[in-house]
Amino acid sequence: MAEQLTFKLPSREALGREAFFVSPSNAIALATLETPQNWPSGKLVLCGPKGAGKTHLAHVWANEHDAIILPAFELLSADIPMFASHGHIVVEDVDLISTFANAAELEKALFHLHNLTLAEGGRLLITARLAPNHWTIGLPDLASRMQGTTVAKINAPDDQLLGAILIKLFGDRQLAVSAPLIEFIIKRMERSADAALNIVEQLDKSALRDQKSITRKYAADILNDNLSD
Repeated sequence: MAEQLTFKLPSREALGREAFFVSPSNAIALATLETPQNWPSGKLVLCGPKGAGKTHLAHVWANEHDAIILPAFELLSADIPMFASHGHIVVEDVDLISTFANAAELEKALFHLHNLTLAEGGRLLITARLAPNHWTIGLPDLASRMQGTTVAKINAPDDQLLGAILIKLFGDRQLAVSAPLIEFIIKRMERSADAALNIVEQLDKSALRDQKSITRKYAADILNDNLSD
């Protein structure tokens, strides 16, 4: 059979429920998100390492509950009363607020959104890499509100989820790969979703440059610094 070449096509990230893969590492977090009526005080922090699926799961929840998604760094430009009156809100990457020069103002905006959303009877979903007790928050009232928020954690991916993540990442780039290739990578890669993203990006760029299909042998040659025997 002729070898299929890899061509550069737009990356299309699939964020629907059908593309979210459930495994022991994320099942509890998913179950918690599915019952927002049971969230204590109407709010929840969804945390986990980069690439673990927080954004994907937040988009699934937002779509199913007609929620607005707002990146934390956009809080200052947001119409807080309008967003709060909408009902359900997702604020992403809240733990990164401390890295911005205007962190104090962002914290005040988040505190305002937090109070108004809950007062309106809405639900507030916050995503972060770490649990609130590890965040750097200068506003004492916001810190206490966040540390008192229930946490749903997505753990580092197991083999089952790593395989699903790799297949999804290749699929987002419209790259067809074989099951033996996925198994080869899983057995040798760092146990993280972030590593899966780096591997897929590297193979995508290299295959485009070399005009090669992504086979097990090609992956071994390209990823010799990323994989271990």
